[in-house]
Amino acid sequence: MFNVPRETLNIKTKYFVIPKFILSIVEVKAGIYFQMNKASLYLKVKDHSVSGEEFQLLYNNELDLLETFPQPTSEQLPEYYKSVDYISHTDTKRNLFERGYHIVRKIALKRKLKLINSYAAEGKNLLDIGCGTGDFLGAAKLNNWKVSGIEPNETARIIANKKIDNTVFETEQLLKFNNHSFDVITLWHVLEHLPKLEEHISTFKRLLKPNGVLIIAVPNYKSYDATYYKNFWAAYDVPRHLWHFSKRSIGHLFSKVNMKVVKTHPMVFDAYYVSLLSEKYKSSKMNVFRAFRIGRRSNIKAKRSGEYSSIIYVLENS
Repeated sequence: MFNVPRETLNIKTKYFVIPKFILSIVEVKAGIYFQMNKASLYLKVKDHSVSGEEFQLLYNNELDLLETFPQPTSEQLPEYYKSVDYISHTDTKRNLFERGYHIVRKIALKRKLKLINSYAAEGKNLLDIGCGTGDFLGAAKLNNWKVSGIEPNETARIIANKKIDNTVFETEQLLKFNNHSFDVITLWHVLEHLPKLEEHISTFKRLLKPNGVLIIAVPNYKSYDATYYKNFWAAYDVPRHLWHFSKRSIGHLFSKVNMKVVKTHPMVFDAYYVSLLSEKYKSSKMNVFRAFRIGRRSNIKAKRSGEYSSIIYVLENS
């Protein structure tokens, strides 16, 4: 049986408590679960942005996937998003860092739009899951896409609906869309946030048209910046990121629903952005020059290895 460290299970935080009298039961069940899934301890990581709590990353050998442990329940998870620094849920430009983020986001929007337009041969029905404040959907709508969005955060959803005429919904709407409704479904740094991962993947498959395309962007824990910063790597972002992917894990997960990766695209800006945040977590200050050096080195190494800080995957039905 997999030996789960007992201190991992003796959890007491400002959000929830596991009583001691059920600790042994949890330990046994957790041990069985990890054994069945061939999981082992990969790294201990701190929640640097909200709670300060420590979590474990468990390596799933079968899928080449890291899993955050313990994962908050659906009731607890929203508490970990309550931060004024969670930029994707606001349109604020309070400082140089946030203004820089929005400049880069404008460039990224143009590239995302170019990508989805290349797959619009037969139809232009778009679903963006985890659409934040709706900027990407707004740009797509201006390019004659029929757009729908999913955004669980109420504040972000309200902002988005003001931009695109109330076509952004809560997560439950995923179950209400008709089968084979969309030509393109996008998840820009969202898949890592989703509980019940395999159920969501099956839902995406159901909602895509037979010749539709699924486009996913996720961080890559095998990138150089991830191995350099280790437990300070900002893209681990526990416990908001429940899963941490490699190229192999994406292929394995989607092959289960007969989808295959047909193309990948690097997200070169992410190496700099993530390195900047990682420097803040590591040294409590924005070391711009070092972050730029590490981000640049990560991108240079990735030209040979393909292991960029974040990667866009284009998947089609097999």
